[in-house]
Amino acid sequence: MSSTNYSAAKGASEPHVEANIKLDEGKGHWSWANITAMVLGFIVFPILGLAILLWTILGNPIQELPSWTRKKWQQLLSFRSTIENKDTNNSVFNEFQQTQYESIRRMKEKINRREDAFRAFRADAKHREDQQEFDAFMSSQRKADKDA
Repeated sequence: MSSTNYSAAKGASEPHVEANIKLDEGKGHWSWANITAMVLGFIVFPILGLAILLWTILGNPIQELPSWTRKKWQQLLSFRSTIENKDTNNSVFNEFQQTQYESIRRMKEKINRREDAFRAFRADAKHREDQQEFDAFMSSQRKADKDA
């Protein structure tokens, strides 16, 4: 069983067109747009250049990369939302789950409001401290002006 016999047997079992498509897939899609994007990617951010190189080797035109990235990002976000909104075919459990999610959402909102209030408190405290420091400075300046 030599590799030549294997490839001949493989070619005999598959249509000629499919074999050509598989060979073309490994060559990549080396258009001017892909090459330019890859070079610019390496200049701007080397990891971006590597990603574009991989995309090109896989045989994809660079014009499809943004839509593919957007689609994968949306799939990731929808996967996250499906984890939160699973239907278990038990209406009582689903209602319980929903009330738990609502409770968590209210807690997050409360934490965010408390954080905003604390930031405002710190800003006000800092302003009062600065005002006292300024008043002390002005008081010392008035004494210095009177002595002079």
